[in-house]
Amino acid sequence: MFSRLQRFYTSIKIFADMVMLAVAFGLAYATRFSGLLPITEGIPPWDETLVSLLMVLFIFPVTFKQSRLYATNRARTNTGEVFEVFKSTITATLILVAATYFARERYSRLTLVIFVGYAFVAVTCNRLLFRWVLSEIRRRGHNLKSILVIGAGDLGQRVIETVEGHRELGFRVTGVLTLRPEKVGQYASGVRVIGHVDAVNEILDAHPVDQVIIALPLEDQAHVKRLMEQLALRTVDVRVVPDLYQYITLYGGLEEFGGLPIIRLQGDPMEGWSRVAKRAFDILFSLLAILITSPLMLLTALAVRLTSRGPVLYRQERMGMDGRTFPILKFRTMRVDAEHSGAMMACPGDSRRTPIGTFLRKYSLDELPQFFNVLRGDMSLVGPRPERPVFIEEFKRQIPRYHLRHKVKAGITGWAQINGLRGQTSIQKRIEYDLYYIENWSLLMDLKILVRTALGGFLSKNAY
Repeated sequence: MFSRLQRFYTSIKIFADMVMLAVAFGLAYATRFSGLLPITEGIPPWDETLVSLLMVLFIFPVTFKQSRLYATNRARTNTGEVFEVFKSTITATLILVAATYFARERYSRLTLVIFVGYAFVAVTCNRLLFRWVLSEIRRRGHNLKSILVIGAGDLGQRVIETVEGHRELGFRVTGVLTLRPEKVGQYASGVRVIGHVDAVNEILDAHPVDQVIIALPLEDQAHVKRLMEQLALRTVDVRVVPDLYQYITLYGGLEEFGGLPIIRLQGDPMEGWSRVAKRAFDILFSLLAILITSPLMLLTALAVRLTSRGPVLYRQERMGMDGRTFPILKFRTMRVDAEHSGAMMACPGDSRRTPIGTFLRKYSLDELPQFFNVLRGDMSLVGPRPERPVFIEEFKRQIPRYHLRHKVKAGITGWAQINGLRGQTSIQKRIEYDLYYIENWSLLMDLKILVRTALGGFLSKNAY
């Protein structure tokens, strides 16, 4: 029920946003070609205008979704909502410009600027109106459904906090039952414990509810069978929350396969459209990066060739997504015989570096060829930095959950890197930042990391 209502509200938001975007597009077109502004390139034909509109209606909602604008967040203020809409609108506009460039689709630049302004205002007004309507409905207490939670422990309290955090769905917890007699009369996450589990029938007779949620810990699961037998004689909806959340590591949840419910304790953070969107983002922006940095790469290659003997490029085995290895490309910054005695990490004052190597490493210019790794699909623009397999075996033994960073593609830059975790910094801390990125990934987050990298995030005192 919760997921169905959440999907219902989300579909309303998406539909309303698409209507606002279409209205904004029409107003921008009318403003640009109504005669109020000078027309120098002629009015674009309707077929090209329709293609541009379809691209808008696809790119903007997908970007909004990846930016978590459709996720429930009651803690977000109206000001925060406006700011998130602004950031997402700018991100979607950049993607639209890149897509029209590579698709060679003609459009009026002035029309686009006008549209962005109209779209931001229209979507913002739509969102604020939606929030106000939901707030008024909740404030007046309309269509609320009551819930009785069975279980006053940590799991039961987590259920209460989750329900209370999604009040827009119209649910409220009216009471809690417990297996511990001493807890009766106390409070669990602000809700009164109104009785013992054995008195469930009497309590339901005295306090009718719409839904019962059983949230008992694993050691008390023997009581579930007896509870289900009692509740089966009533028309109340019954839900069971399994006590497995403490084992969920990354993108876990409940899914269905052929009618069989399956609890996923660990999953893939980027599936379906999320993977497609990230790959399209990587291809578009890596092509742009190669075009922009190609003169710099040519100069760097020439400097490497003139200052030391050996190849310009250096290929090194790294581990990426799903534990697969790939040859990472870098401009060579060390002598050809740098690892004749075995693999070792770079360190301050490393004597193996070439005359130009220190400079290239300090400003991360040696990483530029990795844009070709991104185009090949070995890497992503943003993600955990790939490590060498010889070091990974040691890290896996020392650091819990280290392997989870390989659930996504390795990146040229990442959340850890722009926060100064490069070189011989804490591996444990770096993993924490990598997992935070994976768990909170969105295209908007990727864009923010790339912007911070371009503005100096590639500079680090730990880059040797």
